[in-house]
Amino acid sequence: MAKGLAFVALSLIIGVLQSSNAEVPAIFILGDSTVDVGTNNYLPDSNITANFLHNGVDFPFQRATGRFSNGLNTADFLAKYFGFKRSPVSFLSLNGTLAIKKRKFRGVNFASAGSGLLDITGQTSTQKANVVPMGEQVYQFSMVYNDLVASKGTSEAQNFLAKSLIFISVGSNDIVGNHYSKNPIPKEQFIPNLAVVYEKHLRNLISVGARKFGIISVPPVGCCPSQRVSANGECLKELNDQAEAFFSTMDTLMRNLSYENKDIKYSLGNAFNITKPIIDNPQNSSFTDVKNACCGNGTLPCTPLASLCSNRHKYLFWDMFHPTQDASRLAASILFIGDSRFATPINFSQLEEAKN
Repeated sequence: MAKGLAFVALSLIIGVLQSSNAEVPAIFILGDSTVDVGTNNYLPDSNITANFLHNGVDFPFQRATGRFSNGLNTADFLAKYFGFKRSPVSFLSLNGTLAIKKRKFRGVNFASAGSGLLDITGQTSTQKANVVPMGEQVYQFSMVYNDLVASKGTSEAQNFLAKSLIFISVGSNDIVGNHYSKNPIPKEQFIPNLAVVYEKHLRNLISVGARKFGIISVPPVGCCPSQRVSANGECLKELNDQAEAFFSTMDTLMRNLSYENKDIKYSLGNAFNITKPIIDNPQNSSFTDVKNACCGNGTLPCTPLASLCSNRHKYLFWDMFHPTQDASRLAASILFIGDSRFATPINFSQLEEAKN
């Protein structure tokens, strides 16, 4: 991605916001650690957490909120671009009380680090509540729908959700988990299987009022610092091939689903096309290190004892798996205003004006 886009992205986003006459009443976020804002903090048995330093070192007051980042993540920036302060809070942090009647309700974040499309992804034999799988997140969304109906009535609740945005970022953990399993399923079978499960989740969301989807596909996970360790410093091609196949399969799935459901609007973000050019040609970006992790240097997890880089804005990766705040900001801005190379058939900003 050229430096120019990073420099002009903010002014373009401001222009889009100023020219928009629509209002997004709420944002709902589902997925994994790329958009999690602290869900796993509320799972006592989970070992997939980030509510400790150095995480959050650049978050306001240096708070480690549970985001796998030095600051904000992609969900936060997308929410900001639609006029929100940052991502809505975690569903589990609300203790089952949405307080829809007590204050202006603006959405919920259901995302859980380590989770995937498959129920088994991120789970272990001894810790059944290690993550909140996608199926459970969809069920939690249905609980929100029921609360909205109870508070607003069916018609108003459905109208509210029809104008709201649903962001989903999931699939990476399924692909990586299958790759390292004892009996990995071949890509030609596994990716279509994931699509079948994804479609089921989307149909369930549609059945309880979801209409506008911003879907983020799988990035080049084979280039994460954690994968380079086992590939002599290079990207793991097999994982990247699966990430590309996943996007192609999702493209077909969403086309078919929107053809069947005429009131569905979507933007499919191509995280692979956003990230891979930066990794291949870092000189065309603002990042000088696209291989190593800022925290832990890519060989160790990010903990309070791990090494920490001082020039965090120059790093693409925060830890062994996740992007830095600056990388997340850039990704969100491209999803928001990018052309068809990065989001199809419309970009995320155009979802706001899209008529159901």
